[in-house]
Amino acid sequence: MDDRAEEVQRVLEAIDALTDGEPPEARAKRLTELLKSVSEKVRRERREAVLEMVARGMTYRQIADVAGISFGRVRQIIADDPDKPTEAQDG
Repeated sequence: MDDRAEEVQRVLEAIDALTDGEPPEARAKRLTELLKSVSEKVRRERREAVLEMVARGMTYRQIADVAGISFGRVRQIIADDPDKPTEAQDG
């Protein structure tokens, strides 16, 4: 297993340990909070990486190819400002 795969495995094990033995209500709440935090962090990091590629002169299509995402998703990532407040949505 390479270093990155081992890091991912350790993170997954840490998540298991974080909620081990908790009742389902507490587990659901803790995992919801974790998911929100991780999701925000990942989105910010991905956007930063995409903006760095743009700054290096890569086209949106090139970025899409190397990142394994669609051209439209690249445009969406670039347009999305994570510091901009969003409207609350039901759901």
